[in-house]
Amino acid sequence: MSKISIIIPTINEANNLPLLLSDLSTIHKEGEIIIIDCGSEDKTIDIANIYGAKVCISNERNRGLQLDIGAKKSKGEWLIFLHADTRLTHDWFRKTSPFLKRNKSNVYYFKFKINHKKIIYRLLEVLVNFRSKYFKQPYGDQGLIIHRSVYLKNNGFRSIPLMEDVDFLRRLNNKKDLKQLNSPIFISSRKWERTNIFLQALKNWHFRRRWLKGESLKSIYYDYYKK
Repeated sequence: MSKISIIIPTINEANNLPLLLSDLSTIHKEGEIIIIDCGSEDKTIDIANIYGAKVCISNERNRGLQLDIGAKKSKGEWLIFLHADTRLTHDWFRKTSPFLKRNKSNVYYFKFKINHKKIIYRLLEVLVNFRSKYFKQPYGDQGLIIHRSVYLKNNGFRSIPLMEDVDFLRRLNNKKDLKQLNSPIFISSRKWERTNIFLQALKNWHFRRRWLKGESLKSIYYDYYKK
């Protein structure tokens, strides 16, 4: 069994994937990189092959399903779930690997940073990191590092098209096991660039509230992705 498996769901990520795979290129001796694609029409799969990643295909555009396919295909002791439009520092693995030798029940996530110089994003970073650390509510774009035994014990990601990260973390038996790393992950600003970031944050909060109250994910998914 390899030490780590990095699992990345994709759909038309040819512009972003080379940057992330370049950040991850130093870990091939330590493990594997798995791309789970759900129908990209650009060069995403070609790029994954060039960088030596394993490619799996999901017949459904469903991020929860993609993540679970990757986990089931993986061989690593630790599973690292990343979004394709994120970036890591050059020394991320050197700083992270000591934690993988500690308590295997811990679920780790990176410190939230936005890959943009606007000052307003610094405020958002403070709010997200505060929420993550003190309210134990990180999200999937912050990267999740989960031991295989913990992933299986908590029944992994469900086959749902969004909220898969919130759903999984809510099912953890002990929220104290959620630990923030000092190493940052850089999130693409693209999701906020076409809107007011606080209005978008409010919308996201509202979507989560609707889901937690039991509303159909189908209707939430439609509202989330409609233009």
